[in-house]
Formats: sequence, C-alpha cells, structure tokens
Amino acid sequence: MDNLYRVSSFTYQSLGGNKAGVYINADDLSEKDMQKIAKDLGYSETAFVLKSDVADFKVRFFTPLSEVDLCGHATIATFHVLKELKMIKNGIYTQETKAGILKINVLDSEIYMQQKNPIYGDTIDHKALLKCFKHIEYHEDLKPMIVSTGLKEIFLPVKNNDILNHLVPNFEEIKQISKRYNCIGIHVFAVDDKVDACGRNFAPLVGINEESATGTSNGALASYLFKFHHQKQNYVLRQGYSMNLPSEIKVTLVLKEEDIQSVWVGGMAQIL
Repeated sequence: MDNLYRVSSFTYQSLGGNKAGVYINADDLSEKDMQKIAKDLGYSETAFVLKSDVADFKVRFFTPLSEVDLCGHATIATFHVLKELKMIKNGIYTQETKAGILKINVLDSEIYMQQKNPIYGDTIDHKALLKCFKHIEYHEDLKPMIVSTGLKEIFLPVKNNDILNHLVPNFEEIKQISKRYNCIGIHVFAVDDKVDACGRNFAPLVGINEESATGTSNGALASYLFKFHHQKQNYVLRQGYSMNLPSEIKVTLVLKEEDIQSVWVGGMAQIL
C-alpha cells in the first residue's frame, strides 16, 4: 500500500523506539478497513490521517484489536511522515482526535505533541496489584495512582531499575485490574539517577502486552513526578530497555507558578 508508512518513534541514538503505522490520505477507508490494516500490520498502533474541518488534520488511532482515543508515539510518527513528505514544515499544527483537538510542534529533529492537562485519579492500594507481577518490590514512598493526560492508566512505582527490568507480568490479571479501574493499562516505573525515570508499559486489554515507548503514558508520568517527586519543567524518560528497544521520551511542562498549564511530549522518529 503506497499510503502506508512504517515508522519508529522515540528512538534513542537512532536505535529502538516504538513502531507505528502511518496511513496518509485515509478518507476513503471505512472503519472496518482501518481496523483490518492495523491488525494486519500488527504494530501496537496505526494512525490514519484524514481531512478535518476543525484542525489541520484529523487522526484516528487503531490497535490490532480496537480504536483508541489517542496515541503519542503514533502522533510523533504521523507528523514525522508528513514533514518527510514535505506536506508540512517546522511550526505549530493541530490534530483532531477523539481525545480533542491537540497542538503539534514540528522542530528540526524532534516532534512534540500537546496532551491534555493532567487529571489525578484515585490512589490504589498495593494489595490490589499484587497478582499483576512477580518479583516486584514497591517504592518506599511513592504510591500507585491513576493519572491521565488523555488516557487513564495506573502508575506503579517500584524500588529500582533492577526490579523494573526483572518483573514478570501476569497479563490476565493486568486485564482484570484495567477493567476494574476503567484504565487502558499499567505503567510501571522506577526513579533513575541518569534520567528522571525508566518505565515499562503493559496494556493487554487493548492487545498490547508490552510497549517500548508510550507518549501518552510518559506525559502523565512526568505530571505524576512533578506532583509527588520533584518539580521541574523538562523531564527525560526512558522505556523499552527490557525489550532491547531503548527509547527516549522527552516531556516539557509549561508552568504558571506551581501549576501545570500545558504538557508537551516529544522525541525523534525515523521511517523504516
């Protein structure tokens, strides 16, 4: 298919990243067509670019199993493709999604997407998550919590990177917990010395057992860290190391005094 591109987003030193499909000029496709293409391609998400009456582009996102409101790494992939095809230049653009109309900032070597301002949900007792992972040791002070900057997820802090990388997930239990709390999945993370945090993302409920780089999750993770760990404007977050797909996600928080006014998530991408 000439309109379909395979892209890796949030690459780190031209390695790793998270693969996404990008299908441009998708206006003639039915929803059934989009779902079939996403399933056949088999990436965690595929983005379909359409015309919009209210934004520069309309983008729909499909996992192999279902449509989702928003996907960070597929957004980065989409606007990287549009720039490579010279359909856009550096600057601010808007995309219409099921999570709302969001801004995109296209730079020389990176793409940043605006996410919704964080919504902090319920704190979750560790005991409710015990069956989700083997070999887990929790962080002494930080608590599991639901946070969203577009998609609701459970954020689960663990003791260190060694614990993080040796977790054994129970995908059926993660599905049940996700259903119980009406979340897309669980993002497990450890605060790190070299960067702000390293994470692993599990969303089997939507057909993604583990993902190597998750834009929406890391926007919410930076917001969590800002509120409960250390306040700053720029965060560097890594993911995918346990999958041998090292990925780096950057988050910039626009602040007014001590309140988050805007969340921007970005990184590099390359067409495969």
